[in-house]
Amino acid sequence: MLKSPGGRPPYRSFTKTTRRAAAALAVPLLLFTAACGSDDDKGSSAVAVATVKGDVGDKPKITVAKGAKASDKVVTKTVVAGKGVAVKKGDNVRADYAGQLMKGQSFGSSWDVQPGTDKNAPKRQLVFELNEQLPQMQQNLPVPVKALEALEGQKVGSRVQVEGTAKALIGEVNPQSGIKPSDGMVFVFDIAGATHIDKKAQVKGEQAAPEDGMPVVKAEGQKAAEITIPKGEKAPTELKEQVLIKGKGREVKARDALVAQYTGVKWRDGKKFDSSWDHGGATAFQIGTGSVVKGWDKGLVGKHIGDRVLLAIPADLAYGDAPPPGSGLEKGDSLVFVVDIVGTF
Repeated sequence: MLKSPGGRPPYRSFTKTTRRAAAALAVPLLLFTAACGSDDDKGSSAVAVATVKGDVGDKPKITVAKGAKASDKVVTKTVVAGKGVAVKKGDNVRADYAGQLMKGQSFGSSWDVQPGTDKNAPKRQLVFELNEQLPQMQQNLPVPVKALEALEGQKVGSRVQVEGTAKALIGEVNPQSGIKPSDGMVFVFDIAGATHIDKKAQVKGEQAAPEDGMPVVKAEGQKAAEITIPKGEKAPTELKEQVLIKGKGREVKARDALVAQYTGVKWRDGKKFDSSWDHGGATAFQIGTGSVVKGWDKGLVGKHIGDRVLLAIPADLAYGDAPPPGSGLEKGDSLVFVVDIVGTF
């Protein structure tokens, strides 16, 4: 599937601004370490030099006094302490972020309006799993892995400041980025949610028969669902959806991190091209913010935890003429997904 945070579900790519920031932060994977930024607070005399102002939930204002020098160690400061659960290793986290060089250059933020989108539309946040695989995803993330690792132990609802030199935060700096190893960097995170995901979770209940023209779904056990495309039925030209199992949980809202099991097949031949079961089980992604293909945003917002949802998605609400490299998809492919909504956070 498309290279993305997590590398799975039908993610859409970052904006050009975010991609530039990610490119500036990209380093050879072997140079990453598993060190957690919060360790540098313990037993270290290093202190934060940037000043962060603003309320949690609003875009922060970051200022740095002229001549201030960043620590050569990762420094973590709790600007505002939240009252929610503490983030633990292995948790999935949803957070707003803003980042910049201490000399002023911005790396973008989740409060920025995405080009080509409604300025009042829900803004895209970071959703990631705090695990040992994070370094492998660095080139798909707009912030350094060590900055994310520094959130371990912080509570939901907190505003957290993470700073240090580029060398401290990202190791060997990409020479094409224009960033020097000694340049100071500061990132601010508002932790909006965190949870531990049951990778084997799935929806249970009596499944409805498919509506006319819809594929047949057989979902049994801890494996990818079998989806059969109806013979002679043309690919959809508009989004078609059906709730196969009705859940009793809360309604899914835009900007939620949605936890799901899913399987996707191509309408043209019925062949599977992706499934959460092929990647270790349930996964989390943000919904309703353009983080995933439009068919998911349109078809899953408003559904409920415990729903099993069947989506027949036309090409223009899937990947259109730009399928992800290595996905096995072709230009103009219509897709079918069955999605078990097992949680939100």
